[in-house]
Amino acid sequence: MVVDELARRYGLTGWKRKDNAYQAVDAARGVMLLKPASYMNMSGAPVRLAASWYRVEPAQILVVSDDMDLPFGRLRMRASGGHGGHNGLRSVIATMGDGFPRLRVGVGRPAYDSVDHVLSPFAGDEKADLDRIVSAAADGVELWLESGVERAMQSVNAWAAAPPAEKTGDG
Repeated sequence: MVVDELARRYGLTGWKRKDNAYQAVDAARGVMLLKPASYMNMSGAPVRLAASWYRVEPAQILVVSDDMDLPFGRLRMRASGGHGGHNGLRSVIATMGDGFPRLRVGVGRPAYDSVDHVLSPFAGDEKADLDRIVSAAADGVELWLESGVERAMQSVNAWAAAPPAEKTGDG
């Protein structure tokens, strides 16, 4: 959703399928958006192939992923690090090393099966904040592009979605 928001902001509609991924390039900004079309746990190969083709170093790649270990709506950016149990990040690390920045978007951990959680539509109370969260994450990506990872981390890691609106009733 974050990558789609960036494509919308940049007016990119010409997605091409190449090397098991959808790619959209904004040459004027020097930006390539990539959405792997493989299974998540095989995301590393499309990322590595695109990086090789465009001659991009890992530090120039920002991976955006969901994260069940972060509360819904929490954003966390890091300059590098481990996979934290995320199989998509595990795959990218296996092919590229761990020296790439990543932006994790919290989806929360459910009490039920986690596979169903990440593949299911967002709940009604989550949908209300989803646009703001996706927009804030896309803002973080743009700040990373413009000002680098340190400045983007300061902003993104300080951002917090508003708590859920309190329910009022005629109790």
